Amino acid sequence: MGREVVRQALDAGHSVAVLSRHPPAAGTAGSGGGAEYFRADVTTGEGLAVALAGADVVVDCLEGRSGKARKNFADGGARLLAAAQEAGTARAVMLSIVNCDHSSYAFYRSKAAKEHVYELSGLETVVVRATQFHSLLAMMFGAGSKVRVIPVVRGARFQPVSPADVAAMLLEAALEPAPDSGRGPAPEPETATAPVPEPARPRHRVLNIGGPEAKDMADFAREWQRATGAKGRLLRLPLPGAMGRYLRAGLNLVPEARHGTETFRRWLANRADSL
Repeated sequence: MGREVVRQALDAGHSVAVLSRHPPAAGTAGSGGGAEYFRADVTTGEGLAVALAGADVVVDCLEGRSGKARKNFADGGARLLAAAQEAGTARAVMLSIVNCDHSSYAFYRSKAAKEHVYELSGLETVVVRATQFHSLLAMMFGAGSKVRVIPVVRGARFQPVSPADVAAMLLEAALEPAPDSGRGPAPEPETATAPVPEPARPRHRVLNIGGPEAKDMADFAREWQRATGAKGRLLRLPLPGAMGRYLRAGLNLVPEARHGTETFRRWLANRADSL
């Protein structure tokens, strides 16, 4: 996701600084294109001040899937926001997952905890909550097909979204103009009227984005098989635990927020050579 945000921001003509614990070496794939790379670590704060110097906005696509990274995920967000505020950055935008605050799944709990850090920040902040990416379904189907089984979670529907669509929303939220200050030419005294103030924009907002279609997981599995030619039997399996409850309750769906435009079938067609 971070790479896609960088690509779109550069294509739009913006000046982009990228911070990472492991930035690409000069001359390697991913190190070009006009972005400036900084070595920084939100778990310690090392390098954040230098990386954020002069930044107007911050787009946070960091992940913490397991172990210490997940345990320190919210604290890392707090360090990033503190450094951004110290640097004079006006706004920070965070990538998250739809309804993560309604799940007891550990990874989702860490996302919700970091969202809370953003909500309490002194900056203007936006959380963009996305449904699961197309690549998650493709990865699950591909893993099962190695043993001639296409796994389908029983009772689960998905609304997968393209990373390109999510990156576009992250950038839109990051680059949205500040509310109009209301300043302008003073009216003539004889026609002066009191201006009608615009509603103040909340300092913290949560936006949802989902893919253009929500279907049973088996329907997506069949589309994946047609696109890849993979053989295997569709096998409906129960998924126990917190993630199973989350999916069966439909909490991974946001039918009212179908902002994505790239369907799973189109995403597969665009990546036919790499599937």
